[in-house]
Amino acid sequence: MSPTHDSHTAQDRWQEQLFSGEASAALAGVRVLDLSRLVAGNMTSMQLGDFGADVVKVEPTPAGDPLRAWQSEGVSSFWKVYGRNKRSLALDFRREGAVALLRELIASADVLIENFRPGTLEKMGLAPETLLAATPSLIVLRVSGFGQSGPYSSRPGFGTVVEGMSGFADRNGEAGGGPLLPPLALADMIAGIYGAFSTVMALRVRDQTGQGQVIDLSLLEPIISTLGPEALDFALTGMAKPRVGNGSNTSSPRNVYRTADGEYIAISGSMQSMAERLFRLMQREDLLEDPRYATNAARVAHRQQVDEIVGEWVGRFEREELVALFEREHITASPIYDIAAIAEDSHFIERGVYVRVPDEELGSVPMHAPVPRLSATPGAISRPAPALGADSRAVLADYGLPAERIDSVMRDGIVGGPHP
Repeated sequence: MSPTHDSHTAQDRWQEQLFSGEASAALAGVRVLDLSRLVAGNMTSMQLGDFGADVVKVEPTPAGDPLRAWQSEGVSSFWKVYGRNKRSLALDFRREGAVALLRELIASADVLIENFRPGTLEKMGLAPETLLAATPSLIVLRVSGFGQSGPYSSRPGFGTVVEGMSGFADRNGEAGGGPLLPPLALADMIAGIYGAFSTVMALRVRDQTGQGQVIDLSLLEPIISTLGPEALDFALTGMAKPRVGNGSNTSSPRNVYRTADGEYIAISGSMQSMAERLFRLMQREDLLEDPRYATNAARVAHRQQVDEIVGEWVGRFEREELVALFEREHITASPIYDIAAIAEDSHFIERGVYVRVPDEELGSVPMHAPVPRLSATPGAISRPAPALGADSRAVLADYGLPAERIDSVMRDGIVGGPHP
C-alpha cells in the first residue's frame, strides 16, 4: 500500500460506535482492582471491562500507568485503547495511609490484578494469604515475568526477556540469519489473554464454592504454550528446529511470495488436498508424481525447491489477479496487508473489526472492537480511557467510603483527582 495513502479518509469507513453506557453484560457486577502497569495486566483488565466488569485502574501519582507514556505523535495511543472501559483512581503510594486505604478497597473487590516483582505485595502488607484471610472470595491475579517461584522469580520480567528465553526468538527469523524478536508486546498480549481466561475460570469456581484463589501467571509460560510440541520434537530428534523465515517446519508450500506488481501474498498448503489444488492451478500436476513433492513430508524436506517453483509461478501474476484465482479455486492464500489496506477492505469494515469511538482530544479514535463475539452478552466499549484520577471520587464512593472520608484522603494527597 502506498505510503501516501489518506489514513483519515480510510478510517472514516470504519463503523462509528457511541459509548454504550452501563448495559448488562457477561461480567456485570464483577469488581476488578487493577494495580498492574504496562501491557499484560492492562490487556487482562481491558478484556474484563469489555464484557461488563467494573475495572478500577489504581494508578500511582504523579505519572499514572507507564503505558500512558507510550505515545504516537504526542498521543497516548496505547492508553486510549487498553485503558478503555476502566475508571482511574490516582493513589500516592508514598503517603501514609495509602496502603491502608487500598486494603479497604480490596475487601470489597472480586478481583485484584498486580504485576509487581514477586515479594513486593508482601512487603506492602498485602500478601495474598492475608487478603484471602480477610476476604475469602477474592481472586488475586499475580502477573510476573517468570512466576512467583523458581530461580528466576526475582528477575525483572519484561516481554522482551521472555520472548528471548522462551525459544520464540530463536524460532523466528530468516534461515541462516539471527534470532528475531517480535515488533510488538507479544508475550504480554498472550499473557493478558490467559489472564482474562484464568480470571473468568476462578470466578466460576468462586461462584460455585464461595472460595477465591491466587493465580500465578508468568509471561514466560503462555508464550511457550504457543510454540507447539517443541519439547517433544526435541526429544524425538535431539535437535532444535532451524529458523525458516516465512516457511514452516511442518508443511510445504507455506511462505510469502512476491507478485509481479511488487506486492506479496501468503500461501499455505498445510493440507495435502490444498497443495494438490495449488499444483493443479499452476498446471504442474507432474509435481504430484515426483517423489520429492508428492507428500507433505517430502515437500518439507525439499522446502527450498518448492518455494522456488511456487515463487516463480506467483511472480507471473499481479496480486489481485492471484487473489481472484485462489478464491475461485478455494486455495488458502491471502494478500499481505498493512493497516492502510485493512482500512479499505470491505470485510474488516462490514464486520466492524475496527470501530471509531468518541474522543475528547481527537474527536474520534479507531480501535479494535471487543473480541470474541457473544450472541447474547456481547462485549461493548462503554467508556473512553480515563484521565489520571478522573474517577477517584466516584470510585471511593462506590466502594462505600463516606463523603467526609473521601474529602479527607483527597485533601491529604493520598488520592488524586479533580476536586469538587
